[in-house]
Amino acid sequence: MSDTPAPAVLPPYPGIRPEDVTLIQSRQAAEVAVAVMLAADALGFDTESKPTFRKGEESTGPHLIQLATDDRAWLFPLNTQFDITLLKPLLESPRIMKVGFGIKDDVKRLAAKFDIHAQGILDLSVALRGIQRQDFGAKTAVAHFFGQKLQKSRKISTTNWANPRFSSGQILYAANDAQVPLRVYREWVKRSAVIPRGFSSVIPAKARI
Repeated sequence: MSDTPAPAVLPPYPGIRPEDVTLIQSRQAAEVAVAVMLAADALGFDTESKPTFRKGEESTGPHLIQLATDDRAWLFPLNTQFDITLLKPLLESPRIMKVGFGIKDDVKRLAAKFDIHAQGILDLSVALRGIQRQDFGAKTAVAHFFGQKLQKSRKISTTNWANPRFSSGQILYAANDAQVPLRVYREWVKRSAVIPRGFSSVIPAKARI
């Protein structure tokens, strides 16, 4: 039986502050962001894609890449405003861990569409198995590690991420999708006193939870 508190009785997770999120709209801004993140040991990582609604319809995503440090997040719309190859050294670095929930397909799509072969990937959905019988998602992880309820709007998640104009709700949703896994990872490492080494696509959870 899980000791994770029931989400319905938990206080809300506060999330990232709007002033700590940058929507990249130029090459110069992208270069500055990448320079900051290249100094990190770990980053939160996610992507967003325009949803598909018809049977057999193939996704054309990803349309947005989100990356976060412990105190900031950057959103990179994948349009003509900047060259996505600027992200290759960061995403392909085996030294910098990229942490996310359920990011297997994100990595595959980046490779297929942009020839970016991400390395140093840690999928927490798999890495945290053992706390519960099923895979761990962001909501469950926030409840377990922080005793808070993560609000995730389906209405926002299914919006058109191919449109480079984002609402404030979309921006915060996307930023939290990147920063939440990093914060969960930090808490997991703090509790287990073990830093995963030799990570690749998935790290099995062997540390004490």
